[in-house]
Amino acid sequence: MALLVFPHLISTQSHVVAALPSRFIPSLPTFGVTVSTSRKHKSVVPGLITCSSSPHKLVRDPRLDKHVVKQNKIRFVQKLKTLLLSKPKHFMPIQVLYKCRSYLSLPKPRSVLSMIRRYPTIFELFTIPTPPTPFHAAGPLSQLCVRLTPAAAALARKETDLKKCMSNSLAAKLQKLLMLASPYHRLLLSKLVHLGPDLGLPINFRSRLCNDHPDKFKVVDTSYGRALELVAWDSNLANVLPLRDENESVGLIVDRPLKFKHLRLRKGLNVKRQHRDYLIKFREVPDVCPYNTNVADLVKESIEAEKRACAVVREVLGMTVEKRTLVDHLTHFRKEFGLPNKLRGMLVRHPEMFYVSLKGQRDSVFLVEGYNDKGVLVEKDEISAIKDELMELVREGKRMRRESRKEYIYGDVNKRDAQPLVDNQVDDEYYDDFEDGLDDLFQLEDYSSEEDVSDDESEELIGLQEKGEFWMAERTASSINQEDCGSGPW
Repeated sequence: MALLVFPHLISTQSHVVAALPSRFIPSLPTFGVTVSTSRKHKSVVPGLITCSSSPHKLVRDPRLDKHVVKQNKIRFVQKLKTLLLSKPKHFMPIQVLYKCRSYLSLPKPRSVLSMIRRYPTIFELFTIPTPPTPFHAAGPLSQLCVRLTPAAAALARKETDLKKCMSNSLAAKLQKLLMLASPYHRLLLSKLVHLGPDLGLPINFRSRLCNDHPDKFKVVDTSYGRALELVAWDSNLANVLPLRDENESVGLIVDRPLKFKHLRLRKGLNVKRQHRDYLIKFREVPDVCPYNTNVADLVKESIEAEKRACAVVREVLGMTVEKRTLVDHLTHFRKEFGLPNKLRGMLVRHPEMFYVSLKGQRDSVFLVEGYNDKGVLVEKDEISAIKDELMELVREGKRMRRESRKEYIYGDVNKRDAQPLVDNQVDDEYYDDFEDGLDDLFQLEDYSSEEDVSDDESEELIGLQEKGEFWMAERTASSINQEDCGSGPW
């Protein structure tokens, strides 16, 4: 392997020497090479691409951070919608929903009913008669349930039909992921679940999509669980994401080569000179195809290995609907994709390709070239358009609640008695920034059912019944333990 020599990038200052000690030494000979960072012993190693040894400062981009904030605001809606759609009749009793509090990640002072009332255009409450069984002989005559509104149900059907029509393109995404997973070309389904929502996969992709294309992949049993394995290699899919035209991104009028080397960075971002020189030299290194190159053939922590790792992350982000995902979702595939252990550090080190957002409880990574300078997604597909329609329904519900609150405050007494105030005890702006910290919209096995209905929530249920109070049978300690032990994942 040829040795790359960049002597003008070497600095003898102690705070600049070899930011990544062995990461950027591409296949040095076996003779002794010593790099000392002390002030007394300064040495220069030819072929070493260096960068600042201090941690790179993250410069926040509000134009990209706003996408994470919007996602956090509708995360409760998406989780509850997934629960309702997983049921045969697409509704759930409130008493059962209380046991899903940990899955919904609701704060303890906040009840489930109050959160449901926050979205009147998405969810609606209704009552059904209790089955006349001896177990409910002393129980209530009806039970409160929640379901999707007609507008939200129609939007959910539209999304389901769209994903059925996109079955071939979604299968191609899975096939490309398996082609990136070298050397066995196999991915665990339990890991794919985390990345499924960002790829636009349907909820039941493990049972439907993975089995509908036996010519591309198949489900196998491994010692770590069920996995998806590649069946056929498609050479047409083994093409990297095309790079955007550098001259067009710079905005040149005349098509001629630049006099100086230009590094394309997002608007408002400035990096230190040595970091800029490092990124320019890193770009000049020949590209490594992530599909045709096995990570085992590359020297660990070499510049070629990092070149391939950046290409893999770029390919995965290019397959996502919104050209972004959580950093934790990528770390699940470190071993399969040959990614470095310090993956987050690599993403921060390359701001020309990726942006790491600190909004939310977990960091998100964006593909910079997927957004323009105003932070708008360059290419929108139909799945992202449906998500925009869901956001519009949420905004409409917020306007309805605001009008009902004004009507309650300034209206007459009769309207106050007829229409209760929604969420009048909690500041609305606090819950606009509510983040529930859920990482997966598809995996329904993560929540537990240890919590039971609290006294406040039981009183709230009683107050919602039209015919006054209803009686509930008292449960003994043994029955409570039996319910807790027997409750399984939904």
